Amino acid sequence: MPVAPGPTLETARLILRPPAPEDLDGWAELMADPDAARYIGGTMVRSQTWRMLAAMAGSWALNGFGMFSLIEKDTGLWAGRVGPWRPEGWPGDEVGWSLHPRFHGRGYAVEAATATMDWAVEHLGWTTIIHCIDPANAPSKAVAERLGSRFLQMGRMPEPYHETPIELWGQTAEAWRARRG
Repeated sequence: MPVAPGPTLETARLILRPPAPEDLDGWAELMADPDAARYIGGTMVRSQTWRMLAAMAGSWALNGFGMFSLIEKDTGLWAGRVGPWRPEGWPGDEVGWSLHPRFHGRGYAVEAATATMDWAVEHLGWTTIIHCIDPANAPSKAVAERLGSRFLQMGRMPEPYHETPIELWGQTAEAWRARRG
């Protein structure tokens, strides 16, 4: 199956690669789950999810970055999406994450976001990285804290989500490098 253009990153337990058509089943399950999709735009039917997957693949082609599909090495299963994201009107250079519910609680979000933040600082030259987090999303705030990010300010998303307040968390590349040693 074809994969969007871009690098493949590996961690101890995960493969991060640009999206491919074979990711649709897992992605559609994530976006159909009301609890899992609550903080990432709400539930979507499969056809909407396909368009989201295509937008991520298109971001790789147009921008040279986009969210990675997160693949569990041991099983080969699609575990979520993690990575750099900055569509038109976004409040900054984001590294975001959304994991399929069956992979929650394993530390995969921190592991994958760490690899992605390293890559964004080294290869994209990002000087600041943000995370857009719904104020009620305590698990994502915990991930941000484990990454060394802190609450910066309240913000807003671009249309059509502009009426939803978000918390902007983040850190500078300098702070990230110092943390990584």
